[in-house]
Amino acid sequence: MNKIIAAFLVLMMLTSYGAITAQQKDMLIRISEIEIVPGRLDEYKAILKEESAASVKLEPGVIAIFPMFEKENPTQIRILEIYASREAYESHLKTPHFQKYKTTTLQMVKSLKLVDMEAIDAETMTGIFQKMKK
Repeated sequence: MNKIIAAFLVLMMLTSYGAITAQQKDMLIRISEIEIVPGRLDEYKAILKEESAASVKLEPGVIAIFPMFEKENPTQIRILEIYASREAYESHLKTPHFQKYKTTTLQMVKSLKLVDMEAIDAETMTGIFQKMKK
C-alpha cells in the first residue's frame, strides 16, 4: 500500500509545476525510505525540514523534496524527491545544505533505501493541485 501512495504522491507533486513537457522525461524521481533511531526523531525532523526547504528554494533543478512520516510509525520517514535531471541530482548532493544534512544526521539514520520511480501518466497530472491554495 505504501508504494501505491508514494506513486500517487509523485504524480501529484509533478502537477504543481505546470504542463508536462518533453524535458520532464529526463527527471529523476525517487522515494527515500528512511528509518530513524527513535530517540533522535525530533532532532532529525528539524534538520530534514531545514534541508528540504533550502533545496527547493536555492536549487533550480530541485523540483520537489517532500518529507513525510508514517502516522502509525513516525520513525519511518519517506521523502518524495523530484529533480529536473540526473545532473540536478548530482549537483544537489554537493551543496552545502545537503552535506550538512548528511553529516549531521548520519548517526540518526538506522536504515536508508532509495527507490527510483517513473511517472505512469504524466499527461493527465497537470490538474491535480489546481484546487490547492496557500
